[in-house]
Amino acid sequence: MTTLDTAVRARQSLPARIAARLGGGAVRFFLVAVGLFWLTPTVGLLLSSLRDKRDIAASGWWQVFSHPAQLTTDSYSKLFHNDTVMQSLGTTALITVPATVLVILVGALAGYAFAWLDFPGRDWWFMAVVGLLVVPVQVALIPVAKLFNALGIFESTPGVVLFHTAFGLPFAVFLLRNFFAEIPRELLEAARLDGAGELRLFLRVVLPLGGPAIASLGIFQFLWVWNDMLIALIFADSGHPPVTVALQQQVRQFGDNIDILASGAFLSMAVPLAVFFAFQRQFVSGVMAGAVK
Repeated sequence: MTTLDTAVRARQSLPARIAARLGGGAVRFFLVAVGLFWLTPTVGLLLSSLRDKRDIAASGWWQVFSHPAQLTTDSYSKLFHNDTVMQSLGTTALITVPATVLVILVGALAGYAFAWLDFPGRDWWFMAVVGLLVVPVQVALIPVAKLFNALGIFESTPGVVLFHTAFGLPFAVFLLRNFFAEIPRELLEAARLDGAGELRLFLRVVLPLGGPAIASLGIFQFLWVWNDMLIALIFADSGHPPVTVALQQQVRQFGDNIDILASGAFLSMAVPLAVFFAFQRQFVSGVMAGAVK
């Protein structure tokens, strides 16, 4: 062992030396164990959705491993013939997709403006936007409900989209502004010297570079809106509710159809999971880029 290696080892902290001695195998085993632990409820819901309601009431989902004959797709067949739940999935998509797209579009434009455009009171306006992050949703429920009722959009899909967009924008502006501000100034100045205007600069340079951060924002916003129940319960059309409210109504109206509830809950969870895994690489890149910067 060289003198340099001895000096480096002496400078290492005790946790670092312990981690180095444990090696990669123990750490990987621990991470796999934690991942399996967190996946247990999801697996349990999936297996419950593939069992008959009598089997669900009689025993736990883990009995499937000793009695595989319990597995059946009848609950999904009933679910696909349940008009209320299936229509609610379409309503949820009509709310989630516009709310996500609007937050990304407006947040990206505002983030670019706060990062690279000079206008009076820019820093004060940005501080006001950041201050909105601490405003809880519950505080705005009654005032916004009165405003939407006056505008005629209370208990409507556009009203829910506007609510989610408004409360998603402060975080979007904060995240994208900080990300766009790390773009090298020389790159933007070179594009301006080549004759690019602000709009072309935003579309051709800033948006491609901000792809990872935009993907991360889109995933966060999509998951939040898709899984929301409080806003949907208050502002959505009671005749065409989102899937979270529709499943809650199924519990209240038909307490014995646990098989449909299990399959519906897993189906509603599978969509955001698919979105997350589809954009997993962009999400990780965005998180790592934000951590490094």
